[in-house]
Amino acid sequence: MAKRDYYEILGVDKGASKDEIKKAYRKIAIKFHPDKNPDNAEAEDKFKEAAEAYEVLSNDEKRQRYDRFGHQGVGGAGGYGGGGMNMDDIFSQFGDIFGGGGGSPFDSFFGGGGGGRGRRTRKGTNLRIKLKLTLQEIANGVEKKIKVNRLVVDPETKFANCSTCNGSGQVRKVMNTMLGQMMSTSTCPACGGSGQTVDSRAPGTDSSGMKRQEEVISIKIPAGVAEGMQLSMSGKGNEVAGGIPGDLLIVVEEHSDETLKRDGNNVIYDLHISFLDAALGTDIEVPTINGKVKIKIDSGTQSGKILRLRGKGIKDIEGYGTGDQLIHVNVWTPKTLSKEERETLEGLRGSQNFQPNPSKGDKSFFENMKEFFGA
Repeated sequence: MAKRDYYEILGVDKGASKDEIKKAYRKIAIKFHPDKNPDNAEAEDKFKEAAEAYEVLSNDEKRQRYDRFGHQGVGGAGGYGGGGMNMDDIFSQFGDIFGGGGGSPFDSFFGGGGGGRGRRTRKGTNLRIKLKLTLQEIANGVEKKIKVNRLVVDPETKFANCSTCNGSGQVRKVMNTMLGQMMSTSTCPACGGSGQTVDSRAPGTDSSGMKRQEEVISIKIPAGVAEGMQLSMSGKGNEVAGGIPGDLLIVVEEHSDETLKRDGNNVIYDLHISFLDAALGTDIEVPTINGKVKIKIDSGTQSGKILRLRGKGIKDIEGYGTGDQLIHVNVWTPKTLSKEERETLEGLRGSQNFQPNPSKGDKSFFENMKEFFGA
């Protein structure tokens, strides 16, 4: 099923401010909160959907990528949209907008019960890598295997309930104020909110019972990605004791091609032909993203002419068709001539056919470029 537009989910315009987005999410999350809608799968789906939309639109960088590339720009390889969303993740990341203390982010609205959600779920740190892709890989999409060095919880590490918070992940404190005694709740400083501390650990692990481990991960890159685009794989970042793993962020780098240049979804190729081929016409092979093709050069072709190979460009990442390959024809003028060649050309110098005679229908290079790029 196609994903709904994030702005539509939250009921805000594309130009909405961060505050408007925050208020809209808060309203929807309260309406569909699981504690208000027990055993209601549809309400839970709407709750998760709103959290996914808020996670993207509240982040300037992710929002910019989403506005430009849509869902593929922020979750084409995983992320919440790939099935990684869970309730604890939502509560741990977005609870602050509800004004709760260190307990359940929704305590102030739903009485602090939350079905055991009092303990704060921690999330491991994200990992970021750069992935170089060729023009062919970008145009067609590709599956890559990448090596990632990530922190994992050693299986020999033994944990015990935190003695400071008794495993709750929170500490409560009574304060005397001018309004009387008030109780505040905050994250346990001893365990960081996980409710656990390391009881014993294996050699080679850090104080948290973690170790570094190399892992080979397979990632599918969708066709049409662009330089600087960031893809996300949920749960493939660093692990954390008593919590959920962070994400793996893959930043796309375009490896420049020797002959073809990318311009949006179009591909540009500079073709150099001889004066004789331009005057007489010829068939010639040119490279494309997926191999060579033969094109026809008409007799009388002028330097600066642009030829189009439809559908030989890059597939749009949002599925709106495929770009073209544009061939810029350059007529090559020899820099040196032999005596015989010079004599032959001198004999043609006075010929009327060799005198410049542009017609009104002939377009300049810049006019051709405007036509092809819709300027």
